[in-house]
Amino acid sequence: MARLLGSTNPVLNERSDEITPLLGKQEDEAAPPQCCSVRCTLATLMFFGFAVVYGLRVNLSVAMVAMVNGTNSQPSSNSSQAQECPTSGPSLNGSSSSEQAGGAPQYPWDSTTQGYLLGAFFFGYLVTQIPGGYLAGHLGGRIFLGGGVLGTAGLTLLTPLAAGLGVPWLFALRALEGFGEGVTFPAMMAMWARWAPPLERSSLISFSGAGASCGAFLALPLTGFICHNLGWPAVFYCCGGGGCLWAVFWFCLVTDEPQSHPRISKRERDYIINSIGSQGSAHGWMVPVLPMLLSVPLWAIIISQMCGNWSYYTLLTSLPIYMDNVLHFNLQQNSFLSALPYLGGGLFSMLSGVMADKLLERKLLSITAVRKIFTLTGLLLPAAFLAAMGFVGCSQSLAVIFLTVSSTIGGISAAGVFINQIDIAPRYAGMLLGITNTFGTIPGVVAPIAVGYFTKDSQHLLLGWRNVFLVSAGVSAAGALIFTIFGSGKVQRWALSDDDDGAEGSGRAG
Repeated sequence: MARLLGSTNPVLNERSDEITPLLGKQEDEAAPPQCCSVRCTLATLMFFGFAVVYGLRVNLSVAMVAMVNGTNSQPSSNSSQAQECPTSGPSLNGSSSSEQAGGAPQYPWDSTTQGYLLGAFFFGYLVTQIPGGYLAGHLGGRIFLGGGVLGTAGLTLLTPLAAGLGVPWLFALRALEGFGEGVTFPAMMAMWARWAPPLERSSLISFSGAGASCGAFLALPLTGFICHNLGWPAVFYCCGGGGCLWAVFWFCLVTDEPQSHPRISKRERDYIINSIGSQGSAHGWMVPVLPMLLSVPLWAIIISQMCGNWSYYTLLTSLPIYMDNVLHFNLQQNSFLSALPYLGGGLFSMLSGVMADKLLERKLLSITAVRKIFTLTGLLLPAAFLAAMGFVGCSQSLAVIFLTVSSTIGGISAAGVFINQIDIAPRYAGMLLGITNTFGTIPGVVAPIAVGYFTKDSQHLLLGWRNVFLVSAGVSAAGALIFTIFGSGKVQRWALSDDDDGAEGSGRAG
């Protein structure tokens, strides 16, 4: 059975501030299979939960195309440059029609207003990351993850009302949705710190997080379909209702830790508890804030996630606008093609988790090497394809291919920097994810605004979008290099408790 630091005596590395996790197998007991296990059920519920989360997050990106009255937008003063790419047929741009399904209203929002509305979610999302991670690590993540999704879903139902009241109301509502959703990812990491055996961490966490990509993949075309057939308000009613339904299953089937689960087998419970050891216990009210702030590996995660998220959030919030205004796909084509990159990303993130666990289980590479290889591959190669996007011109096929390949390869980083918090400080994983996600959310606020700035002359011009893609590629590549130089997979000394320092024997959670 897999063991982590805390279940055996810690081994000092050459650097005095780090501890090398022990990942050997316990000789007297084999790991129970994941199939039909409680931990697998938890991962599946998280997968669908984050699919809902991203559906709630991205619905406005596609609905915005239908909500904005294209006939009222202000074109560039130079009419010869207002539209560089020709349309491939009459009325391809379905978003410009003044008639909407169900008589849904439209609004004269310019590109800057759209950028602020798309970024509003992240203003609220920034606020609750660290408090959510801290409280989830101390009290348990079940209530915070489930409550975050339920609260966001309830607010989503009010979106049509807020849009009718005006831009400030819609901005405030989206910010409140981000406020509720901000606790979800830190709560997930806090739960896996208590549920995921070390040699299954990459696969379980990557599978859970892949729900986000798959949610985006499903939500984007469904949003386009609903907008086209029922009107854009129905998008928010469907997404909000789906989130409320998921919350019912979550609160009925999930507990904070294996010890309190009513349906877990004794074999699986003992396996999880023994393999995680005391690192699976809750942290106290006091946390080592100063050592965290001075931790180079933590800052490597923070900076790299910020850089990686820049391109991710740029595509997440603005790709439908690019598909509409530059490539002139109609609404249904737009939503499907905007979603396509996330299918590959989700599949590769799950595959990368399995591969990472196999490399660790067979002791082919250290945790540090695995995290760096997957991060470098998952950020640097996508940056190259993203940079190429700036030079495809009006080629619809090349644009779709490059975007899909970029996002697909990007899924590999899921087994790298994006789960590295649980490596360097398992007990504080929820709070660390709150910290790194807080910084990582800054691009979610800035990137849509930057897109609005680059395309302010006209959202139809290629030059502005070329700058968008080149900047995103450069930022992503910088993040890959920073983590490769400064990242680590070793448990940091400040993350250890007194029990860890003197751990002997089986190391059950205390």
